[in-house]
Amino acid sequence: MPQSLASLLVHLVFSTKNREPLLQDECRDDLHGYIGGIVSDCGGRLLRAGSVADHIHLFISHPRTLAPADLVREIKIGSSKWIKERDKCLSAFHWQGGYGMFSISPAHREKLERYIGNQAEHHRVVTFQEEYRRLLTLYGMEWDERYVWD
Repeated sequence: MPQSLASLLVHLVFSTKNREPLLQDECRDDLHGYIGGIVSDCGGRLLRAGSVADHIHLFISHPRTLAPADLVREIKIGSSKWIKERDKCLSAFHWQGGYGMFSISPAHREKLERYIGNQAEHHRVVTFQEEYRRLLTLYGMEWDERYVWD
């Protein structure tokens, strides 16, 4: 077969360093758009983004030619630099060191898009830590609580 094709849908989640509430409402749409550009430059497509003050969810059609860790690195480095340049008060901004990336069936696409779009409402009653533990359990991941948070 001369053409290589792939359908790799992923849900990517990560927080600000120490879950500090630094992502302000007025910059989130621009941040999501900027991250969409990074993903596009890497050969993927950002399908949906949602964030609250201390973390972000990204639904991505992952590029077939790039390792997951490399895409996350590009997103974190590029968006962190953008945040620091946009607001000099955030010159010490950092994302957490780790992340969660989960494969998504095309059959679950709409449900995930709704979930990501409803982050503000969702986090009125659920903390990031509670949500992240639930996601890890839902996706059958094993983790050590000592190494999940930074």
